[in-house]
Amino acid sequence: MAAATNSILLKLKPKIKIKICNPLFGYPRSNSSASPSIPHLFSTTTLPYADADSDCSSEIKATADANPNFIHPSTDVHPNAIIGHGVSVGPFCTIGSSVKLGNGCRLYPGSHVFGNTEIGDHCLLMPGAVVGDHLPGRTVLGCNNVIGHHAVIGVKCQDLKYKPGDECFLHIGDNNEIREHTSIHRSSKSSDKTVIGDNNLIMGSCHIAHDCNIGNNNIFANNTLLAGHVVVEVSQDVPKYTMVVGERAELRGLNLEGLRRNGFTATEIKSLRTAYRNIFMPVDSNSTSFEERITKVEEDKELGKITAVCTMIQSLRDSFAQNRRGICKFRYFSGS
Repeated sequence: MAAATNSILLKLKPKIKIKICNPLFGYPRSNSSASPSIPHLFSTTTLPYADADSDCSSEIKATADANPNFIHPSTDVHPNAIIGHGVSVGPFCTIGSSVKLGNGCRLYPGSHVFGNTEIGDHCLLMPGAVVGDHLPGRTVLGCNNVIGHHAVIGVKCQDLKYKPGDECFLHIGDNNEIREHTSIHRSSKSSDKTVIGDNNLIMGSCHIAHDCNIGNNNIFANNTLLAGHVVVEVSQDVPKYTMVVGERAELRGLNLEGLRRNGFTATEIKSLRTAYRNIFMPVDSNSTSFEERITKVEEDKELGKITAVCTMIQSLRDSFAQNRRGICKFRYFSGS
């Protein structure tokens, strides 16, 4: 019975190992025999890994022994699933036959990955998360993504025009945080795909439907709902360092919180606010033209020396260059 208190170590291929851990997710049972009288059930499964003799780098080969995988015995892992190095899988998870998990992924208890699904390195699936579906087509997640509690990603769309058997696709980039109870659906036909870019924060209970195209660095507040075929962009340029609101984007001031988070100094922020007021909030908008106000800021002895102000001014000038669309609409507010 003492042997049953230890982790079971299987050497599947040279320098590539897997440990079947105890019911405490993420922590293999130590070699101590402090509780030899308590029996534990362990399951063993042969899992395919990146071939130690093929594309693995020498660094991975050298460190594979130090980075075993921890698979809880209650988890259902299909023998054909491909698991990277340093992967941790908690209790009662499911990993399907066509799944590929990258290095360092962590699946918390009760999370599931189905269908033809590829998940990049260092992704995190919180309890109850579901990624992929048993459908033709594919779901792809990049690296360093977090899938929140009970989020459902890469399942069949709700478009009645979808024909069973058609391929459908979802592609998610890197460094996205997708929070609890969010749903993101695959495309409605094989010629399209649902796309989420990089570095997005999608808060709780959001819905992104089939064939949507989301860029980079977006923040979706709780309960944001996108119907099918939505492209997140604005019809005209948004000046650098500013915020917009509304269905037809309207300028609403500087993104002060974003500036602070990105390390802009108090002097830079103060100068940007002064420049913004001079351009977009003149005392009398009829006394000077928009172009004249931009020129005045450029020629100001103090503001003209601030790099951030010059960058904002250049973004305005670029928006009015040949064949460009100009900037989004803005209201004149009294600067008094």
